[in-house]
Amino acid sequence: MVDSSAPIIESLSAAEAERHLEALGALLHACVHDGASIGFILPFSTAEAEAFWRDRVFPSLRAGGRILLVAWVDGRPAGTVQLVTETPANQPHRAEASKLLVHPAFRRQGIARALMVALESQARQSGRALITLDTRTGDKAEPLYASLGFVTAGIIPGYCRDPFVDQLDATTVMYKTLTPPAGRVEAAAG
Repeated sequence: MVDSSAPIIESLSAAEAERHLEALGALLHACVHDGASIGFILPFSTAEAEAFWRDRVFPSLRAGGRILLVAWVDGRPAGTVQLVTETPANQPHRAEASKLLVHPAFRRQGIARALMVALESQARQSGRALITLDTRTGDKAEPLYASLGFVTAGIIPGYCRDPFVDQLDATTVMYKTLTPPAGRVEAAAG
């Protein structure tokens, strides 16, 4: 565990995130190699990690389809989470929490919780009343989400490949209903 100060969490634009491509790639690479089930399997190179940010996240940031939150500790990205706001036309009230990452060296310091609290604040500011997510069933993140008020909607067996072994893992689908932002209660009720 790294002895560090409290994280500073900020939202990065595409241009800001692009300046940190190498560090973001290293963060993703470390998480996958530590067993995180976030859509990648081994072998997984740093080039593949950087390509994920460059080819999938940065274009969506530029288009306004997601918000990237980064937790900085001692000038280094210790964790990230994304709020995907690009939803179908019939779901403008919803957003998805995606790719909660905390570097293994910075775990057990409250960074994941702080990122999710900031994500919820961003969702409210974006006028979203529902956050959805999925996580590998039984993973360390599942109790964190529950402690933050996320409710399990269901479990899908055989949803994804395990990053280390040749097996399929289940995923838990969760959601959290947010109090509508001030000024939106009347519109929602009307």
